[in-house]
Amino acid sequence: MINSLLEVRGVRHSALVSLDGKIVAKAGLKDTDVPAELTLVAAGRAVIGSLQSNLNTEAWQELLLDVDGGPVLLTPHGNQVLLTAFDDVSSLGRVRFAVRRLLGTV
Repeated sequence: MINSLLEVRGVRHSALVSLDGKIVAKAGLKDTDVPAELTLVAAGRAVIGSLQSNLNTEAWQELLLDVDGGPVLLTPHGNQVLLTAFDDVSSLGRVRFAVRRLLGTV
């Protein structure tokens, strides 16, 4: 499913992460690879939870984190989070469109 994201110019890897932090599916990573950005999912969920509480809202669309290794887009998918790591913030529009197409939200 998420392998199609690798066809998008600039995408390095992607992982679908469960609520308990386990990788459900991944693309662009070897079986033994665990992306360094995986810790960002838990931190991102904490930030999102705080924002949702303060803004009195339940839904969130995505969270972009621009870290040393490059930008990472976190997108909700049910009770899971799709992590998409890519090369440069200038690729954000292309990556967002591909993620939305993949998740059926376009």
